[in-house]
Amino acid sequence: MKTIYALFQPPEGFAESRDLGIRRVTDRLSDPWDGRPSRQAHFIALLKSRFPGMAIADLSPTIDQLRLIKSPRELEMIRKATRLSSLAIMEAMRSVESGVVEREIDAVAKFIYYRDGAQGDAYYSLVASGPNAPFPHYHQGARTMQEGELLLMDYAPDVGYYMSDVTRMMPVSGRFTPAQRQLYGFYVRAYRSILDHIRPGVTANEIKKEAAAEMRATFDKWTFANDAHRRGALNFVESYERSAMSSGSGRLGHGVGMATHDVGTIEGPLREGMVFTIEPALRVPEEQLYIRMEDLIIIHSDHAEIVSDFLPMEIEDIEALMAELGLLQKYPDLDEFSHAIE
Repeated sequence: MKTIYALFQPPEGFAESRDLGIRRVTDRLSDPWDGRPSRQAHFIALLKSRFPGMAIADLSPTIDQLRLIKSPRELEMIRKATRLSSLAIMEAMRSVESGVVEREIDAVAKFIYYRDGAQGDAYYSLVASGPNAPFPHYHQGARTMQEGELLLMDYAPDVGYYMSDVTRMMPVSGRFTPAQRQLYGFYVRAYRSILDHIRPGVTANEIKKEAAAEMRATFDKWTFANDAHRRGALNFVESYERSAMSSGSGRLGHGVGMATHDVGTIEGPLREGMVFTIEPALRVPEEQLYIRMEDLIIIHSDHAEIVSDFLPMEIEDIEALMAELGLLQKYPDLDEFSHAIE
């Protein structure tokens, strides 16, 4: 029997990865006032009715695995998207201060993206301050930031239909509090334990085991401001240790490419041309504290390239950058401008 191959999975729409595409289809199917099948399901049904003597097979897995390894030209696009994402977050660090609304930081990033050649968003902006940070994929952008809070910024552009995914934390006041310095400082050391062990020719589990051992050693000698912070850090380390020992944990983060959460399954040793991010999260539920960073990694034949490594993550570097004048301060809002010319 002859076979027709078709894509069974939904397409990735604007600023949308497959996981969101599947959710969109599922939401419609489960709506009692809708229930329409996806375009893919409708197309496959038509193929079956019009070509009854032929088998219909899914082409999606084959295409997904082809997308796993990027070409040099694809890597150029991903690098540019990553550079723009990092530059936008750096400008956010300059512009953030108490009284700024989350969506203003979104606007700053969009200016950097479009000014430098992006054609859109890789995904909707995640600019989450204070108690908003622990909510996955919060993107309302309506909260006014306050002194003493931390801001999470997770945002990247679409450059030539290739994406990135980068995240940083920053103190709204421009300086970390003593307690934040201790907890965030621990997180950075643990985070770098992962980055420092990523290399070609080894599996994700091997890297995780090496990183987990370093995390545990760091935790054992670290001082925390209070018991809640210590528990949050311990939970973080123990969770990573469990993941490292799990036989089913074959990845460090998620792939990136033509989608922010790119398709293709990373199995076995890391290979040249693979592109992914890591984004481990530390939580202190008692204080609604959430700390997460994310960097984009390209695997080469003899090393791992951390494309976003120039974006500050150390406390001193972040505070130094935040002391500089930002776009929001150079160009005040219309209310301030109208008062200035009266």
